[in-house]
Amino acid sequence: MVRRETAETVVELELTLDGEGLHTIETPYPVFNHLLGSMIRFSGFNLRLKARNMVECDEHHLIEDVAIALGEALRRALGEKKGVNRFGYSIVPMDEVLACVSLDLSGRPFFSHNMRFNQTMIGNMGTSMIPHFFRSLSNSSGSTLHILIFRNGDPHHLAEAVFKAAGLAFKQAVIVTGSTIPSEKGVL
Repeated sequence: MVRRETAETVVELELTLDGEGLHTIETPYPVFNHLLGSMIRFSGFNLRLKARNMVECDEHHLIEDVAIALGEALRRALGEKKGVNRFGYSIVPMDEVLACVSLDLSGRPFFSHNMRFNQTMIGNMGTSMIPHFFRSLSNSSGSTLHILIFRNGDPHHLAEAVFKAAGLAFKQAVIVTGSTIPSEKGVL
C-alpha cells in the first residue's frame, strides 16, 4: 500500500505485480481512469487506486501524484530486482496510430518521447498530462522510458496506444527469468 498525501491531493494505491490485469481506479478524471486501466490490464498487474483533489484546480497535481505513487509502488514491489527480465518493449497499433514503448528498470530515470497531440484536451484531461504522467512515473520508479510514435493520428487513439504499450512493456520487464540481478554491476 502506498499513500501519498500532499496539501493538494490524497492518493492511495495497492499494486500487485503478479496479477491478472484487474483494477479499480477512482479519480475525478474518467479519461485518465480509462487510460490507466488500459495500462494495468495489459501489464497483468492488479491495481486498486483511489485519488482525490484536496484543492479544486485542474488535473495536473492529481495525475502527477498518481504517477509518483505508482512508481514508488513499482519500485517497492521489485525490491532488488533479482531475476527480473529488466527490459521491456512493445509496439501497439491503435487503428491509424502506431506507438512503441521501450523501458529499462535500470534504477536510472530518463524519459524521452515524440508524442504530438493535435488537440489540447481528451475529455476532461489535458493532453500535456500524458507525457507528464510518464515522466513522473519514470522518475519515481527509476526507469528509463522511451515513447516513440511511428504514426500519429486521433489523440484518443494515440493516448490509448501509448498506455497499452507501456503496460505490455512493464509486463515483459518484470517477468522473472532468473535468480540474479540482471546487471554486470550486480546492482540495479
